[in-house]
Amino acid sequence: MAELVFFTGTMDCGKSTLALQLDYNARQRGLAGRLFTCNDRAGQATLSSRLGLTVPAIEVKADLNLQRLLVGEMTAGARIDYLICDEAQFYSGEQIEQLGRIVDELSVDVYAFGILTDFRTRLFEGSQRLVELADRVEALQVRSLCWCGRPGTHNARTVGGVMVTEGEQVVIGDTEEVRALDLGYEVLCRRHHRRKVTAHVGNSGSLSPDVLPFGTSS
Repeated sequence: MAELVFFTGTMDCGKSTLALQLDYNARQRGLAGRLFTCNDRAGQATLSSRLGLTVPAIEVKADLNLQRLLVGEMTAGARIDYLICDEAQFYSGEQIEQLGRIVDELSVDVYAFGILTDFRTRLFEGSQRLVELADRVEALQVRSLCWCGRPGTHNARTVGGVMVTEGEQVVIGDTEEVRALDLGYEVLCRRHHRRKVTAHVGNSGSLSPDVLPFGTSS
């Protein structure tokens, strides 16, 4: 039976690499699939891995009805056995529901890949709906590390190396505005995300220790 599977993890844990590997393995078995992505770092209509691998993909724009697209292609005679959906955190809740209907009504396997939370530690709309609807949620075993060596659990946005917690949820592409802001992303452990201590801040001076939130008594 077809499944909707959500593979999730922090940045740099190999989600897109696994997506490309699954697509390769399926094609080697003679299966036919479609690749989708949204706001990939390499530009529109491209699925890219941080290892340097890139392949063409269908860009999931806000007005794209995934179910209607597949029904149209399959009605015209196309064979589609599976979908690879990268950067699924950026899909709308409705588009995730369309993926569920593709699995149930068209018997097409859907493998979605994405991060759970944004730089404010809030769930992305697409990721939240995937957690709610997926047959399986798989946490990737390759773990990113915080600069301190602990497992990285939170995605931080930085400006000039300093963590920020306000701004638009999605900042798209390597634009002139983004470069001017010196905007980037970094994976931190919960402790350093809570304290807003990035690698730039942590390596530029000594850190004050956490203290217990107790008042002093005379």
